[in-house]
Amino acid sequence: MDIVGFLKSQFICHLLICYIFIVSGLIINFIQLFTLILWPINKQLFRKINCRLAYCISSQMVMLLEWWSGTDCTLYTDPESYHKYGKENAIVILNHNFEIDFLCGWNFCERFGVLGSSKVLAKKELSYMPIIGWMWYFLEIVFCKRKWEEDRKTVVQKLLNLRDYPENFWFLIHCEGTRFTEQKHQISMKVAEAKGLPKLKYHLLPRTKGFAVTVQCLRNVVSAVYDSTLNFRNNENPTLLGVLNGKKYHADLYVRQVIHILIPFKQERIPLEDVPEDEQECSTWLHKLYQEKDAFQEEYYRTGTYPAVPTVPPRRPWTLLNWLFWALLLLYPLFQLLLNMINSGSSLTLASFAFVIIIASVGVRWMIGVTEINKGSAYGNNDNKQKQK
Repeated sequence: MDIVGFLKSQFICHLLICYIFIVSGLIINFIQLFTLILWPINKQLFRKINCRLAYCISSQMVMLLEWWSGTDCTLYTDPESYHKYGKENAIVILNHNFEIDFLCGWNFCERFGVLGSSKVLAKKELSYMPIIGWMWYFLEIVFCKRKWEEDRKTVVQKLLNLRDYPENFWFLIHCEGTRFTEQKHQISMKVAEAKGLPKLKYHLLPRTKGFAVTVQCLRNVVSAVYDSTLNFRNNENPTLLGVLNGKKYHADLYVRQVIHILIPFKQERIPLEDVPEDEQECSTWLHKLYQEKDAFQEEYYRTGTYPAVPTVPPRRPWTLLNWLFWALLLLYPLFQLLLNMINSGSSLTLASFAFVIIIASVGVRWMIGVTEINKGSAYGNNDNKQKQK
């Protein structure tokens, strides 16, 4: 192992990275709190400032993938649509199979300059999580409790609020509602059988109500739907811990405009006006899309590639520069504090420092655990919940 690879695998480096992320994140959250005074005065200025502040947090995660891990993210798409990415509002449908698929989605956003303004439909519990959850609150992220009777009014209101958003944004949505596991897949396919829907081999049944409402509320604001499928070469099983250890992965992201069953893998752009507005028709449209996604996934597993010209969008320097700024700002006072503690020679001081290290280690492991598939949401693990769209 080379010296760089060795350093990347050391826990002390992981602690320093997490220290920078946590402290800078809390500082940014604190600044975001003060931006609330702008909301009644100049809402659009509030939004623009918070897009930049949010970028300072989320770009640190992307930096780990792009620069620390060096993971390759190859984009396969229609060359005619490539130039529109980042220049229009879009709904991005993502599959949900890997522990770091959210990070690859952010990487996609970063390459086209919409990371700071990207939106998601997220579970309510995440809004209470320091740093990212609080950052999302100021980004006007749409949170839901996954109980549609309670969620509908709130979700509609939050989506309608985005109609005058001043920045180009991508609304990232995992229509399956939860990460794919074999247990959830078996339950989902029982529901498909009970409802007379075609079974899916590589996906869970999509939750259609959230998607339909998103389309209804963002019509005439969002220009297109990007159907995105993420896979990793050579059966790689990427994890956030692996990224933190500097392990390099090889991601393939295919952004399809549409796939027709009768003309396999033909690409066309999906203007939002082509997606049905009626809830039932939209539901049927989405189920058909997932049947096509499943057939496409089968083709990828068979051939190991996508039927499009591969492109690697240029890596922008801003994620690295942002991280270096926070590292220079925060590491000096940390090292100064450590030197003072060591020079003091106090047993109580040194014991306190050891205690803080232990707490930090536990905190780091907890943050990584949030992304692990076996620690994921239980949503979708029983029949009653699965029957709610």
